[in-house]
Amino acid sequence: MTVPASAPATDQPVSKGSERQLLEAFLDLHRQVLVSKVDGISEKEARWRRVPSKTTLAGLIKHMIGVERGWFQQVLGGRDAAEVGPNVGGGEESWDLAENETVSSLLKEYEQTCEQSRQTAARFALDHAVPEPDMGQVSLRWIYVHMIEETARHAGHADILKEQTDGSTGIDLRVQAAWERVVLCSR
Repeated sequence: MTVPASAPATDQPVSKGSERQLLEAFLDLHRQVLVSKVDGISEKEARWRRVPSKTTLAGLIKHMIGVERGWFQQVLGGRDAAEVGPNVGGGEESWDLAENETVSSLLKEYEQTCEQSRQTAARFALDHAVPEPDMGQVSLRWIYVHMIEETARHAGHADILKEQTDGSTGIDLRVQAAWERVVLCSR
């Protein structure tokens, strides 16, 4: 996954970036960090359970596909779960990997799902509120903040699992452009 084409180029600083640009940049950063933890590992390593729960590197990607679909397509976009497709909401079943799901196919699906999330969010103002069964109403701003938290938390889980796999930790150069975008938005 790369920073979306719609993102401001790093040679055109958004030093006076809007709140929306900052929220989008942070979410894209954490999406990229998560992808970088899974990209390039073997199928066996991606499925290896290193903790008692169902959490695996591949499972984190599949789970986040469901979370993205749930918040951006179902809640914000108002689409029925059946219309959105499989794995909506990131429930317990979102951690289960099918035999035919590969790291490559999951990363491709995640990238496509994140792009759909960007397109859906672009249609609404940050203050736009939508019904949410457990909280009454949530705004797009709230969804962005929640998705930053959720994605960053799971990127942290992936960092630990990646360290257990090959010893590597931290943010690598593959996310440099996403990080630069956040820094530029913050100035």
